[in-house]
Amino acid sequence: MKDLASNETYMDTALALAEVTLGQTSPNPSVGAVVVKDGRVIGMGSHLQAGSGHAEVHALRQAGEAAAGAVMYVTLEPCSHHGRTPPCADLIIEHQLAKVYIACLDPNPEVAGRGAEKLRQAGIEVEVGLREERAIHLNRRFFKQIREKLPFVTLKAAMTLDGKTATSTGDSRWITSEEAREDVHRQRDLHDAVLVGIGTVLADDPHLTVRLPEGGKQPVRIVLDNDLRILADSNLLTSPEAPTWIICGSTADTKQSKLAKPHVKVWQLDTEKIELISVLTLLGEQRIQSVYVEGGSTLHGSFVKAGLFDECHWYIAPLLLSGSDAFPAVGGISPERMGQAKQLDFTSVERIGSDLKIIATPKKEAE
Repeated sequence: MKDLASNETYMDTALALAEVTLGQTSPNPSVGAVVVKDGRVIGMGSHLQAGSGHAEVHALRQAGEAAAGAVMYVTLEPCSHHGRTPPCADLIIEHQLAKVYIACLDPNPEVAGRGAEKLRQAGIEVEVGLREERAIHLNRRFFKQIREKLPFVTLKAAMTLDGKTATSTGDSRWITSEEAREDVHRQRDLHDAVLVGIGTVLADDPHLTVRLPEGGKQPVRIVLDNDLRILADSNLLTSPEAPTWIICGSTADTKQSKLAKPHVKVWQLDTEKIELISVLTLLGEQRIQSVYVEGGSTLHGSFVKAGLFDECHWYIAPLLLSGSDAFPAVGGISPERMGQAKQLDFTSVERIGSDLKIIATPKKEAE
């Protein structure tokens, strides 16, 4: 039991190293590694950004010659192919490690078990599955893009206790507390892109940037604007702090001068009306790994109806707005029977400032 506890502690350390890099390694996964010998940690590292050294490289560099005969704990299967960096499996073999604990295998077809097998063929003991569930959750966005070629979609909404996101006039500032709004900025920092509809842009003129005391990574700002109605003086067109991508339908006039900005890119779909699956396919092709949807009730309703979402982040304020004319979090037409509702699982509930934050995911179908 003592050995198991020690193994879990070392893997938890590797996972913690990976978790602090969330949002900055895309399109690569977040990975942590720890090298242990004679009960002492002699090396550790994490992958910091795409194109830089992998976690195993940093950990083995710290360990140096002492790595021979040591044990490595790594959160994702070491790569076995040449990409922008050499294969980590080869480096592990060169350092003559005795054993490698791998939390979970890499679904990337270029790896997919080959890294673990390469280590075994070299005489290194390999054990897979230690803290597997936590490791898979850590890189759930990366896994989805690899397996489905689509980005991971998070729906975000700030609402009153009775589920309203705006008054009948569209006023929504501010429903939630300052602390909850700061948490939204942290979520933007973790995602590759923030997506809204043209209705939100025309009503609120948002910046959709990360504004945190310590700074942060700016996501790509995406607007679904079928007919390119965005105003020339909108913040998304006039503020170059982050890239702005505008997705429109096939009949829109893309030659408008207001769109001729270095930070603005227009993507025109083949269909007259924007279809969400086409949008997500396009984003997947551009290696956008995760999308934070901050639209209004209409856009959220479209994502829910199509079943094209992976998580819901609901911020609930202790307010009662009432009125059937106020805007709900999710619009559209409701089904006729309760049994037709989208089934979700609550995965976390926390207090942020005076508000509650609830995260829910679509319920997995019984196998």
